[in-house]
Amino acid sequence: MFVKRDDSGAICAVSHQAIAGVSEPIADDADELANFLYASKPEAQRKLEQSDLQMARVMEDVVNLLIDKSIIRFTDLPLAAQQKLLSRRQVRDRVNDDFVWSDDDHLSL
Repeated sequence: MFVKRDDSGAICAVSHQAIAGVSEPIADDADELANFLYASKPEAQRKLEQSDLQMARVMEDVVNLLIDKSIIRFTDLPLAAQQKLLSRRQVRDRVNDDFVWSDDDHLSL
């Protein structure tokens, strides 16, 4: 990827190939590039993507509830769905383990 910057140094244009005026190389996974591309999306698209993320969590919770109530079995799900659910559970468990709170801990909001 290649970028062009404005006078303040912020990205103002992006190209897959170096072209006139857009020739500074940047890593495809650079946070600055991701932020620019995200901000370039229409607001409605950003809201829809955020809603998609929230709905994915809702659906995961629904599947877990159906399994817990023995309405479906985990093995009834397609293998790809099983793998995704297990992967997310492992990641969530790791994240939860990183945030161990004691009774004396306070979170200011």
